[in-house]
Amino acid sequence: MGNRIARSAFPLLLAALAGCQQQERLESFSGPTMGSTYTVKYVHSAAVAPKEQLQRETEALLTRFDQELSTYRSDSDISRFNALPAGSCQAMPADVLHLVATGEQLSRGSDGALDLTVEPLLDLWGFGPKGQPAQVPDQARIDEVRQRVGHRYLRIEGEQLCKDAAVEVDFNSIAAGLAVDLVIEGLQKLGVHSYLVEITGELKAAGRKPDGSPWRVAIEAPREGEQVAQRIVELDGYGVSTSGDYRNYFEQDGKRYSHTLDPRSGRPIEHALASVTVLSPSTLQADGLSTVLMVLGPQRGFDFASQHEIAALFVTREQDGFTTQSTEAFDRLFGKEIGQ
Repeated sequence: MGNRIARSAFPLLLAALAGCQQQERLESFSGPTMGSTYTVKYVHSAAVAPKEQLQRETEALLTRFDQELSTYRSDSDISRFNALPAGSCQAMPADVLHLVATGEQLSRGSDGALDLTVEPLLDLWGFGPKGQPAQVPDQARIDEVRQRVGHRYLRIEGEQLCKDAAVEVDFNSIAAGLAVDLVIEGLQKLGVHSYLVEITGELKAAGRKPDGSPWRVAIEAPREGEQVAQRIVELDGYGVSTSGDYRNYFEQDGKRYSHTLDPRSGRPIEHALASVTVLSPSTLQADGLSTVLMVLGPQRGFDFASQHEIAALFVTREQDGFTTQSTEAFDRLFGKEIGQ
C-alpha cells in the first residue's frame, strides 16, 4: 500500500514542479523618463504583482523623481532651489537630500573630482540646460563662473537644503543611479526578485532567468557612431555605470572638448581616458564613482579605484587604438581578460 501511494504521488510532484516552471516567465515594460528611456525586465511568478501594477508604480516613482530633480523643468524642486539667492534655504524631499549627502561624500573623498554644483560651468561650455551653442569661453569668464561653484556652499539643515552662495545644483552625475535602486526597491516589495532594470544607461541586475541563465550585459566600447561590446559580464546583485567622452563633446580649432568637466579647473577633462565602467551593489555609488574616475583620469583614477577596492574597467586612448585595464576588484568578480 505504501509503495502504491509513493508511486502515485510521484507524477503529482512532477506536475506541480512543471506547473511552477510554467508560471515563471520573462516579462518586460519600458517608457520615456529623464529625457531618455527606462526598461524593466523581470521574471514573473505567482508571487509577483500584475505587470500593469508594476509599470504603474514604477512610472509614478519616475514621475516624482522628475518633479524633484529635473533641471530642465522650471517648476521642479531643484530648479526652484537653484533660482534662490545666496543665504536661502528650502524644504526638500528625502531623495534630494539623499543625493546631496551622497554628492558631498563623493566630493570629499575625491578632493572635489565630483561636484553637484557645476551646472553654471556646464551652461558656460554649452552642455547644460541653459547652455549657449558649444564654444570655448575665455579664462576670465571661467574664473567668474567658478565663484558660484563649490559643494562647500551647500548645507543640509534638517529637512532643508541651504546655500551660502548662489550655487545651482545638477544631479545628472548620480540621479539615474539612485532611480535604478529605488525602482528595484519598489519591484521587490511587489514580489520581484529576478530583474534587470536600466534607466538612461545605468542598470542593475540580480537573480536568474526562468531557464536558469544569468543576466548578461555588454560593457560598451568607446566607438563613435556604433555600438560595440568591450566585455560581456554576468550580473547578480551589481549595478553598472559607464562614463565616457565619446558621445557628448564638441570640437573647436581641431581640439576635442568633452562634456565631462573637472570642477577644480572649470574646464573639460584633457587626459586620454576614453571611458570607465564601475560595478557596485549600489547603482547610485557606481554612477557617482564612474564620474569621479573619469575626471581623475587613467592613472590617478586607477590608483584611486585600486586603493578603495572599486571594481572598475578603464579604456584609454593610445596612438594605435585603445588599451584596457581592470582593477583587482573587477578581476575577482569577472575574471581578467586574456591579453589585457
